[in-house]
Amino acid sequence: MRLARMGAAHPTRLSFLRTLLRRVEAEGWRFDRPVWQIDDRGVGHAVYRAIGPVRTYSLVAFAHDLPDAMRSDRVIATAWDATFALFDGTPEAADLERLAANVPLQEAGRISPRELSLSRANRSVRLFAHVVDRLAEGRQPDPAAIEAVGYLMRTTAVYGSGKFGAADRSDIADRPELAAPFQAEMLSVWLTRQFTVDIAEHLAAAKGGGRAVRMSGEIKRRLGVGNSTGLGMAPFIVRHPVLLNNWMAAREEALARVRGLEDAAAAAIDDLKAAHGRACKNAAIWHSDHPVQVARLNDLRTDLKRIGLRLQHFPNGSAKPWDALWRWGETVLSLEGQEMLLALLIEPHGDLVDDLASGMSADESAGWRVDGAMTLGTLREILKDRYGWALTVDFDRAENSARFWYVSEEKLEPRLGQRAEESGAEREQPLCIARFARDLHHALDSWPDDAPVARFLLRHPEHRLMLRRAQIAAAHPYAEVRDNLIAADMLPIDMMRCKLAFFGASQFDPRSDKWVRINLFQGAPYPLEVSA
Repeated sequence: MRLARMGAAHPTRLSFLRTLLRRVEAEGWRFDRPVWQIDDRGVGHAVYRAIGPVRTYSLVAFAHDLPDAMRSDRVIATAWDATFALFDGTPEAADLERLAANVPLQEAGRISPRELSLSRANRSVRLFAHVVDRLAEGRQPDPAAIEAVGYLMRTTAVYGSGKFGAADRSDIADRPELAAPFQAEMLSVWLTRQFTVDIAEHLAAAKGGGRAVRMSGEIKRRLGVGNSTGLGMAPFIVRHPVLLNNWMAAREEALARVRGLEDAAAAAIDDLKAAHGRACKNAAIWHSDHPVQVARLNDLRTDLKRIGLRLQHFPNGSAKPWDALWRWGETVLSLEGQEMLLALLIEPHGDLVDDLASGMSADESAGWRVDGAMTLGTLREILKDRYGWALTVDFDRAENSARFWYVSEEKLEPRLGQRAEESGAEREQPLCIARFARDLHHALDSWPDDAPVARFLLRHPEHRLMLRRAQIAAAHPYAEVRDNLIAADMLPIDMMRCKLAFFGASQFDPRSDKWVRINLFQGAPYPLEVSA
């Protein structure tokens, strides 16, 4: 639960997009595109349907003719190349009319509980133009150009869970197909991937006429959906401690189950080596200019070579060979390599670990009421056990209190300020759990062990938030990021990468310490291919 390791996370078979794809395959979902009303300029709307065994969901896509000067990935943007809403069911004409008046406006519009998500995307301008031009000429895109970017469009926001009028999480959490985390959002992005290819082929046909060709399956498969993510994502894992615990617990349980195997079946060994090969290919086309990620990529590529050499002799007669491989990795690999090894180890063992995906959501509606009868002696032990890493931090030192989290008035998005240089610290958000834990521990100094928590809180209600978190952490060992989130050297991209890896993101490319670009669904089938 340290940021250095969380910031080295890789997607695994427990990632949310993989969970979605397995369900689609197992349940025989069907997909179609009943509406395509887009003109030769690429303006109009389309509808993509995902037809499950019980319910249907529809992505309503609006395509716009966006001048280059208006294209921006920043949250303050007001226009995009495409905007989307995931509709609950099949939209009728009145629904499409209502959505057309609101979805292109994004935050300035309003959607309804019939919508499960609201999103937008911009073209990767040079690659999109290259693909359209090549297809219009009757030629396939340059594979090197495809690999250099990896997507035709990137989303700049995918909103759900009640935002801007969308359905609340509680309204859909009891649906089996949406019970796992972020399934509506993953479905929206997957359908968006289909749209990005369809509109490129549509514009190529409009430009090239009879000469135009469709994209080859091999080229299409190399394209995912890009995403630009900023600070708005980072506080999520702090604000949802039980959810974070369940994500991490599933991953740790998966690794434990695999390490506990007594032998290595031939099929599992073959799958492991195949997964390693795919990881090497991904690492080869994964590029970044950010110095932190450049160093991590070098570590990863070096470690993948080490893993490859080790696999030449795996299992080599070892008792509990998977455990032996993991223990070897802990001693010789970087954090980046160890996290990749974790993903590789669980990849061949779907029958052993896939059931864990069903436990990765969390019922946060209960509120986790404070246990007022708990004794302060018990609370002290919890603080020492779960927050010992925080109790010795000296927050009077400038480097340990250098930052503060706040919410921007303009966009209601999380931001990170410099305490010594910027105003606004009086509006600091309660995200420095390390400092709160230390303050609570100090406040208990003069209280007897047998005093109840309720009596302490009557005197010190300012510690209620941290006390409640400590009681949650007592039963949820992975509930906290065990680092100081206001330290000068804290990297928000580490929190973002951890969450994005659980989504299933790959090819992390930090653009600063506060925002990152990633790729989703690269290498996966397309919805309309599944039906075919």
